[in-house]
Amino acid sequence: MTEDNKVVAELRTSFGKGFARRLRAAGQIPAVIYGHGTEPVHVALPGHQVALLIRRANALLELDIEGRAELALVKDVQKDPVHQIIEHIDLLVVKKGEKVSIELPVVVVGEAFAGTIVQLENTHLAVEAEATHIPEHVEVSVEGLEEGSHITAADVKLPKGVTLIADPELLIVAVSAQGVADSLAEAEGDALEADAIASETAE
Repeated sequence: MTEDNKVVAELRTSFGKGFARRLRAAGQIPAVIYGHGTEPVHVALPGHQVALLIRRANALLELDIEGRAELALVKDVQKDPVHQIIEHIDLLVVKKGEKVSIELPVVVVGEAFAGTIVQLENTHLAVEAEATHIPEHVEVSVEGLEEGSHITAADVKLPKGVTLIADPELLIVAVSAQGVADSLAEAEGDALEADAIASETAE
């Protein structure tokens, strides 16, 4: 935890879309805190600060709620699909030392064998980690891998203290020849075009 994660949350007793719009217009974000068998707590968060913090996946916030400290993990961020304005945030109460189930972004590093293409089949990996020591991502190295190589969830080297909860056989990365990848993409495009023509004909 760092000072940057300290967020002052204001309790709110008013609800509804109109009130939420007024909050956002005032530079705040409506949020709800839940977990550990407690009643949900509705708060307003400082918009600019929190928007910067949640750019990191699985952000952990140290909340100050009227003088009471609470650790909370960002579980869901609801955004306007058009303007990408943050409309609401769900926060899960966590305790130091507690382990939580999360999804970590997968980052591919290295260069596969010349003439091949690396396909990232799953962009996130389900794991369990200590709430106060959540890594930003997991790295998958494809250095020197040849055509036909596969990396499954079980092959991913996880940081210390992190355990896999995804299916070990889940495909993360596949390496194929450039020509094969192009052919598959072309075949998929042809299939979509055929479906569209069939749909128009049916109409």
